[in-house]
Amino acid sequence: MSNLQDDEKRLAALGYKQELNRSWSGFSNFAISFSIISILAGCFTTFAQAWNNGGPVAISIGWPLISLFILIIGFCMSELASAYPTSGGIYWWAAKMGGAKAGFYTGWLNLIGLFAVVASVGYGAASFLNIILGAQWPSYATSFMGGDYIKQQFVLFVLIIVFVTLINIYSGHLLAMINNISVWWHVFGAALVIGILLVVPDSHQSVSWMFTEKINNSGFSDSSYWLYVLPLGFLLTQYTITGFDASAHLSEETHSAHMTAAKGIWKSIFYSAIGGYILLMAFLYAATNTDVINSFDPAVNPFGGGSVIAVLYTSLGGGLAFKTVMIITTVGQVFCVAACVTSCSRMMFAFSRDGAVPGGERWKKVNKHRVPTNAVLASAVVAIAITLPALYKSPTGAPTAFYAVVSVAVIGLYLAFLVPIYLRLKLGNKFVQGEWTNGNKYKWMNTIAVAEIAIISIYFILPFSPAGTPGNKDFTWTAVNYAPILAGGTLIFLWIWWHLSVKKWFTGPKTTI
Repeated sequence: MSNLQDDEKRLAALGYKQELNRSWSGFSNFAISFSIISILAGCFTTFAQAWNNGGPVAISIGWPLISLFILIIGFCMSELASAYPTSGGIYWWAAKMGGAKAGFYTGWLNLIGLFAVVASVGYGAASFLNIILGAQWPSYATSFMGGDYIKQQFVLFVLIIVFVTLINIYSGHLLAMINNISVWWHVFGAALVIGILLVVPDSHQSVSWMFTEKINNSGFSDSSYWLYVLPLGFLLTQYTITGFDASAHLSEETHSAHMTAAKGIWKSIFYSAIGGYILLMAFLYAATNTDVINSFDPAVNPFGGGSVIAVLYTSLGGGLAFKTVMIITTVGQVFCVAACVTSCSRMMFAFSRDGAVPGGERWKKVNKHRVPTNAVLASAVVAIAITLPALYKSPTGAPTAFYAVVSVAVIGLYLAFLVPIYLRLKLGNKFVQGEWTNGNKYKWMNTIAVAEIAIISIYFILPFSPAGTPGNKDFTWTAVNYAPILAGGTLIFLWIWWHLSVKKWFTGPKTTI
């Protein structure tokens, strides 16, 4: 029997007929998770979060530490992907092991997290594209949208989302090819950026500074550095290395998914952790003008305090080297958004197929290219809608809404990961393992994974600055981390919806065979 027939037989055993086009190789499956993790996106767009909340220590020590925890989470998920290779991925695993209710909550957390990932990566790409356009054509910076960079970024964000949506609608095979190119863009692009930062700057930081320097630009007292400020800086790592569940969501389009999707998850984490660390250390190595980098004064530093663009501008100047790095990261970020839309739409397709999304008949339809077009369009529209608060400036000039969307992405996705990982731990030896397995190591691995996700989920709903803390004399809504409002409000809504309606009709995954 051919591999393709094997794959269809496995899918049929899970209750589904082959509807999507199974044209992805194992490398393409790895490539989509690697593209969504995207060290050219997360390491650049959320660098300031770590710089301002912890400084170099949050990166040099925080990145490898948190990466190790995420790799353990990845191993736990690889085992599940091997046992259940379906597009439903995480929510399907939860429903299989914990029943319809567990599947329903997990699926919605996963879907909300994926919407937020599309939004945050798209918005990050737009902010970088805006700077490139302003650096190349100064008249653009002052004339487009009246010179209001917040509005400029939002318009570019919408245009980027439209562009990647069109790519997604056209063909699954084209997408696989784009993700394969994206891997090499990330590898060689990151290597070129590192090379530029090692060679071009006149001076560099010492290694001891990179591993010992603490910075607290959060506004919270230094006495809270270790317990509060530094963990907020870990959002850089936790956000960058996420979205690797894409390998599971593309299971129904991948050859030998029971092995290749499992490997795609952990390998994408492992290689991104190493590449991202080298890239971030190159940023720190070049960050010599700390006074300007720390500055929140637009006259001194137009790029916002602690941002990676401030590091690049102060070390490389505004010339060719700076523009080259900016173009490399922006193209990498656009690759990343395209992959995020793919993952989000496949999750929505699978969840709708099982009747858990209102209007599900519409979202589960596939076009002549066997792509779920309506789910792709919905992913784009929702991403734009939840980013609307980014049209309002916070007191620091940067839209707090961006970091709030980042937090929603991290909390939504990782809580969705937590449910099946916990259920697998609870099942113990009753769990029917696939070909790829953690053996008896699952006991300590799943325990650590559950604990880490629980802790970071609490930290990332806390205020990012005193001005965003209710009761503070400088309190303003534009500084509020609205992650707890969005995540908490969603959970309350899901709870009410479940009890009033869903439990009467949602029975978990529906078979199509």
